[in-house]
Formats: sequence, structure tokens, C-alpha cells
Amino acid sequence: MELSVIIPHIEALVFASDKPLAINDLVELLNNAMGFIEDRATSEQVEAAVNAIREKYDSEFYAFGLVESGGGWQFLTKQEYHKTIAQLNGDKFLKKLSAASIETLSIIAYKQPVTKSEIELIRGVNCDYAVQKLLEKELVVISGRREDAVGKPLIYSTSKNFMDYFGINSADDLPKIKEILNQEIIEATKIEREENSERNEVNANADSTDELNEITKNELMEPS
Repeated sequence: MELSVIIPHIEALVFASDKPLAINDLVELLNNAMGFIEDRATSEQVEAAVNAIREKYDSEFYAFGLVESGGGWQFLTKQEYHKTIAQLNGDKFLKKLSAASIETLSIIAYKQPVTKSEIELIRGVNCDYAVQKLLEKELVVISGRREDAVGKPLIYSTSKNFMDYFGINSADDLPKIKEILNQEIIEATKIEREENSERNEVNANADSTDELNEITKNELMEPS
């Protein structure tokens, strides 16, 4: 099947879909829609078509692009237009999360699948309310039970909405803890150096002022 035939159909599917579409999804939907054609689309052809569409919308002419996120492909507004879109949608729901909810979400993201008692052990406080809020916002899901634990407690994992919001395809795409810590050390070192530089500059200015005062004092004491 020619790419020129496939491309507009894939654009229509991705545009109309309310969720990210993986390559396999696109192949199935495309072939179902065009079942009367003997020459069926293959995964390789669909991948080539997706790459062509992605390159097309990478142009500065378009305010959105084709992005792989949340386990599939979807059209997303480019970053430089986020403030403009915010005028329509208001603040994103993630900004309305409490500090407790953000901490809980972080633990689930990095420790998943994880039970509520395991989250509370890390945070040191009850997290019933935080977990419930994350479930309501569909950022986390109940992914099963811990069969080998007493009472078989529920276990929680991040959802596709979580991956979609952060533009990742799996938990493996999250920044590594070591990288975050290293970045914090770098930032702390940078701030410390800036503070030392400012302190040295202040001291240098103070020394200059003292020197100037001493010179002026000596000049005043000299007989005219």
C-alpha cells in the first residue's frame, strides 16, 4: 500500500482518537477501514507513515506535532503554545495537587506496584486521602493485590493518564533518582559558588572602603 494513501488515514485516526494509538492499533484500524483493498498495510509501512507525519508537523508552521506519549502516538500542542492553551483550560489539574499528593504520586511512580502501607512507611504518615485524590484524578490505578501479604492489600501503579501528562511511554522513562540527586548537588554547588562569589565581592568592597577611609583620614591629619 502506498504511503500517500496511508498517511491521511493515519492523520485522521490519530486526530479523532481520545487516547494515544500504538503502531499495532493503527495497523488494525487502518486495515479494518480499508478491508476491501487486497494490499493490506504492514507495521513497517505504518511506522514509515508515522515518521513522515511527525516530520511534517515538526515544521514551525504548525502549533502542534505528532508525539509518542502514553504508549502510543497522538497530536499534542507544542510547548511554546502551552500558556496560550492555558487561557482556555485554566490551571492543569496537577497544579491543584497538594504536597502530600505529589509526594504520594512520586512514591507510586518509582516504587510501583506498591501498597498503601508501603507508601505510608516511606512517608511516615497516613495517605488515605492522597491516594483517593490520585485515583479520582486517574493518575494512579489499582493494579491488583499483594497475594503474598497478610490481608492481600491492594497495590497501586501509575495510569496511562499519568504517562500521557508527563509525555512518557513507561515508568522506565522517568528520570533516575541518581540523576536527580546529581542535579541537586550541581545546583547546590552552583548556588554555593555564587554565594561565595558575592561574599568575596562584598568583602573586597569593604576592604576598598576601609582603605579609602584610611587614606582620607591620613589626608585630613596632614598639616596644610
